[in-house]
Amino acid sequence: MSFILCLSVMGVLLLMLALASAYLRWLPVTTSAVCLAFGFAIGPAGLGLVNLEIVSASPWLERLAEVAVLFSLFGTGIKLRLGFQRSAWRAAYCLAGPVMIASIFGVAAVAHYLLGLDWGLALLVGAMLAPTDPVLANMVQVSSAQDADRLRFGLSGEAGLNDGTAFPFVLLSLLLIEHGGWDSQWLTGWLLRDVLWAVPVGLGTGYGLGWLIGYWMINLRVRHDDSTLSPNDFLALALIAVAYVVAYALDAYAFLAVFAAGLGVRQAEARLSDSEVPSEHLTQPVLGHHEKPVEEATVADVDTLEKPQLAAGVMMGDMLAFGSLVERAMEVALITLLGALLWRYWAWPAVILGAALFCVIRPLMVWLLGGSRRLLSSHQRALLGWFGIRGIGSLYYLCFALNHHLPSAATQVVVPLTLTVVGLSIVVHGLSVQPLLDHYRRRTERAGT
Repeated sequence: MSFILCLSVMGVLLLMLALASAYLRWLPVTTSAVCLAFGFAIGPAGLGLVNLEIVSASPWLERLAEVAVLFSLFGTGIKLRLGFQRSAWRAAYCLAGPVMIASIFGVAAVAHYLLGLDWGLALLVGAMLAPTDPVLANMVQVSSAQDADRLRFGLSGEAGLNDGTAFPFVLLSLLLIEHGGWDSQWLTGWLLRDVLWAVPVGLGTGYGLGWLIGYWMINLRVRHDDSTLSPNDFLALALIAVAYVVAYALDAYAFLAVFAAGLGVRQAEARLSDSEVPSEHLTQPVLGHHEKPVEEATVADVDTLEKPQLAAGVMMGDMLAFGSLVERAMEVALITLLGALLWRYWAWPAVILGAALFCVIRPLMVWLLGGSRRLLSSHQRALLGWFGIRGIGSLYYLCFALNHHLPSAATQVVVPLTLTVVGLSIVVHGLSVQPLLDHYRRRTERAGT
């Protein structure tokens, strides 16, 4: 595509989304589903303006998807203000740990026994499709920094942490495909390097950097009376870049480090604000991150706030707004490209795999491994079992595998399965999320009265 054609397509799409936003609010249709349909319309099956071949496009698609996921993970980390001792965190640990691992092997079993894939390819498909996407899952994440609801908090924490579970299995499957079978030598190396080292080091370095830099920046702004003028979008970019580079240098997982950096900044804010009420809800409510309208969410006058609260509130609000803008822009571009790819790579056997994942594997694993009955109610388990949307994270894993010597024969099998299931998830989950969330909110409000 020429530069002018790219600008024309993006301009038409963004104008269409802006004009249709008022109508989409009242319909069970997400912007992702609209972008997917628009991409399909400009692809080979429609106007033929975009005709991508994913193997040749995978190097730049991988980087594009990586940037989208990085901003989404950082924003997710900033939203999670609750202390680690709170029970809502246990829901996130269960979803990102045992539920995720069991789902990976469940998808792998279906791919092996029903679709005839060998175990290496089946495990790769499972690792790419089991994780909840951090970008597209934002519609079911926490609604405010005070949100302790275990459904929303659990999904938010899962979206942030699941790279530490899924990515090691992506690497394991690539090793299994490369070596053609199990071997204790490379398996031990994978366990030591890609699990026992990369996961905790990524989390630890990211959290430490986020906490220290956040604590330092808030104190500097209080000391120099610079609470509202500093460019906090630069700080968000700096934290993402520093956490990524340090984790990369240490051979740890950069996605986990960036998520933990956002989490560390938020925990530093909670420490310095020393308030039960998050400071950005006192000074600068962020659209999409508060439950009440802006005029009701502003519960205190800026003049009544302590300087640390004001500095922390402005910083958190600016970083959330900037990250959300970049994330949404990348989401629009990538989902549109995915829609353009679907006609070329659609695979009907993937419908079986998607139905098994959406309707059996994920719900069953959440029900069995989602924690105690005191932690999650039956209604919450049912919704958590359904709210496992696939999206840009799966696209990133696919491009990563293509760029790391996935054999040509394996590529012809894995690409159609992955893209088809992701497309199905965007449509099916996108149509059902808003009605189910509205039902859950009404039920929760009735239970509280």
